[in-house]
Amino acid sequence: MSSRIAVGVMAALLLLYIALVAQRAWLLLISGDPVGVAMGAVLVVLPVIAIWALARELWFGVRAEQLGRRLEAEGEVPEDLVAVRPSGRVMRADGDALFPRFKADVENAPDDWRAWYRLGIVYDAAGDRRRARAAVRTAIRLERGRGVQN
Repeated sequence: MSSRIAVGVMAALLLLYIALVAQRAWLLLISGDPVGVAMGAVLVVLPVIAIWALARELWFGVRAEQLGRRLEAEGEVPEDLVAVRPSGRVMRADGDALFPRFKADVENAPDDWRAWYRLGIVYDAAGDRRRARAAVRTAIRLERGRGVQN
C-alpha cells in the first residue's frame, strides 16, 4: 500500500509541475517575442510527453499488479524464491541461481504469459530491473492478446 501512496504523491507532483510548465509556456507564447514563442511552443510539447509517460507507467503498474494477483490466485507465484538481507534487499546470488529454470520455462512456452511474468519476478530478484520490466511487459502483451484462454 505504501508504494501506491508513493506513486500517488509522485503523480500529483508531476501534474503540479506540468501545470506550472504549461503556465510558463502560455506566458511565453503570448509574449510576442519570437524566441519566447519558440520556447513556449517547446514547453507545450514537454508536458504532453510527460503526461503520456506518466499514463503509460501507471497503466503498466496497474496491469502488472492485476497479472500478479491473477497468478497468485491460481497458485502459480513462485514462493520464497530468494533469501533477503535484514535490510530487505534480495540476495542477488539467489536470484541469479534461479534464472536458468525460469528462462527454460519461457523457452519451452514462449506464448505463456505466466512464464514471462515469473521470469520478470526472477529478473527483479537478480537486480535486473530493465529486463524484469521487459519480461512483465511481454507477459501483459501476451495476456491481453489471448484474453483468458491461456
